Amino acid sequence: MDVKIIGQSLPNMPWEERPKDCKDIVWRSKHNPIIKRNQAKDANSIFNSAVVPFKDGFAGVFRVDDRARRMNIRRGFSKDGYNWEIDDEPIDFIQQTRDPLVSEYKYDPRVTFIEDRYYITWCNGYHGPTIGVGYTFDFEKFYQIENAFLPYNRNGVLFPRKINGKYAMLSRPSDTGHTAFGDIFYSESPDMIHWGCHRHVMSAGYTPWQSLKIGAGPTPIETSEGWLLIYHGVLLSCNGYVYSFGAALLDLEKPWIVKARSKSYLLSPQEYYECVGDVPNVAFPCATLCDASTGRLAIYYGGADTVVNLAFAYVQDIIDLLKRESQE
Repeated sequence: MDVKIIGQSLPNMPWEERPKDCKDIVWRSKHNPIIKRNQAKDANSIFNSAVVPFKDGFAGVFRVDDRARRMNIRRGFSKDGYNWEIDDEPIDFIQQTRDPLVSEYKYDPRVTFIEDRYYITWCNGYHGPTIGVGYTFDFEKFYQIENAFLPYNRNGVLFPRKINGKYAMLSRPSDTGHTAFGDIFYSESPDMIHWGCHRHVMSAGYTPWQSLKIGAGPTPIETSEGWLLIYHGVLLSCNGYVYSFGAALLDLEKPWIVKARSKSYLLSPQEYYECVGDVPNVAFPCATLCDASTGRLAIYYGGADTVVNLAFAYVQDIIDLLKRESQE
């Protein structure tokens, strides 16, 4: 493996070898969907969720829309990354804010371990969508701090370490609606409360599958070649939106500089569980597990805003593709 991955070894992460008849760089789990829509109490759907290594297994924060169609996030645990036990109730955050913050909804979480704790970011309903921030040390007690940004914003994704002494986050400024536009921006903070020094990273429109809008997906992966970012892109077709995902390589010390970017998607909605559901034609990545010693990558992604799926790849293969496409 030419690319060096900065991270931990995860020999117990979920993994399936590429099928012999598959030539794709990213391939799907034969067990998809690994989490069905009604797997938790009162759930209408479970999707767009975040998973991290925890103790001798895995923990996660899951988007669970209930049967009243209220959007909220719940905790879950798994020994193998496939079979999950998800709580019956949403996470009850202990507020560490100047004044109590009422969340009208919570959805599309990400989880990132930084230094000594697991930070959770999500789309938080506070007079419109913005980026909620919280943390936990043990997945028992959860603490909510101040929202990162003013409304309107979505897809808040933290980097797994400080960059030039500051916490760093990617996000996509939006509006009150479904946002028929969207570019990715970089922001930094000295304390995870006050965010500034905003920089434009990349725009939609690069190629047709990402022509309408784009958004950061899982926590970026640090490699010797740069930050590997998996991101989603949206195409507006005659039959509505189509969500696929690709990748980009960002500069390690100035992550608003894009070194390479997908021209072709890595995975698009083609299987039944990605095309049929509450929102058809959606493959939405929110988390990865990466074994630094082998370069194996497991990608957790939502299908059709209804279920959770798994796909697999090698980091080396993705970076090789990005380099080839950047030279075309």
